[in-house]
Amino acid sequence: MEQKIHQGRNVKRFREMLNIKQEALAYDLGEDWNQKKISLLEQKDVIEENLLKQISAVLKIPVEAFQNFDEEQAINIISNTFDNGAYLNAGHSPTFNVNPIEKWIEALEEIKRLNLELLKAKEEQIKVLEKLLKDK
Repeated sequence: MEQKIHQGRNVKRFREMLNIKQEALAYDLGEDWNQKKISLLEQKDVIEENLLKQISAVLKIPVEAFQNFDEEQAINIISNTFDNGAYLNAGHSPTFNVNPIEKWIEALEEIKRLNLELLKAKEEQIKVLEKLLKDK
């Protein structure tokens, strides 16, 4: 038996994952919308394509996510893959391609570089303003 995707519930899930209130989504969708209308929308099995596109643009989530995400299927995949921790207990451990500390240091270096660029640009602006003041 094929399980039906509940698009309204998917809108709600993604909205909540993004920590967006119904009122905020209503505001972003336009003046025809309010919290109650969003609540009713999230109860619909199927949402019109053009409305899904609007919601997609506001939440920055592909339309296909609302149309295809099946929570039960996702849970089954995760359960079958990890078998309640048996995967980890069998000597398998998650691997990370990048050391998190190295990533953090790279980010700090990038912040430092950007700050130096900002400082340099500010110094150049000050020089231009000083020159303008001298010329007056």
